[in-house]
Amino acid sequence: MTNATTTARALMTADPVCVRASDTAHDAAQTMAREQLGSLPICGEDGRLTGMLTDRDLVVKVLAEGKDPRAVHAGELAQGEAVTIGADDDVTEILQTMAQHRVRRLPVIDGHELVGIVAQADVARAMPNPDTGVLVEALSYD
Repeated sequence: MTNATTTARALMTADPVCVRASDTAHDAAQTMAREQLGSLPICGEDGRLTGMLTDRDLVVKVLAEGKDPRAVHAGELAQGEAVTIGADDDVTEILQTMAQHRVRRLPVIDGHELVGIVAQADVARAMPNPDTGVLVEALSYD
């Protein structure tokens, strides 16, 4: 069980697998399949977070448009600046950020370093049942 003082650092999955901006969509899809992930942080050559890539991005922006997954780079698929959460931000801030941006996963940043990913499921598992309903409602899409 958690409370508002529980931080992203306590809930996150540490050391997330990253796809490089220069990796192809095909490389990213293989990494997602191998690691059984639905999304990956996109990191620049300097290791800094530049965006997020989802399996849906691969389907909609590459496959559905008839693009060659070996010719499209992950960095081309990033949509603006990634929504992030600070490692020491509390569960209330995590929930507000997820709801405001309608995202289910947040990269966790400590300074400029990507240190983890906190997912909707991580927060839901840590919360008492009444709060889980609030989380699901906040993230429901109209």
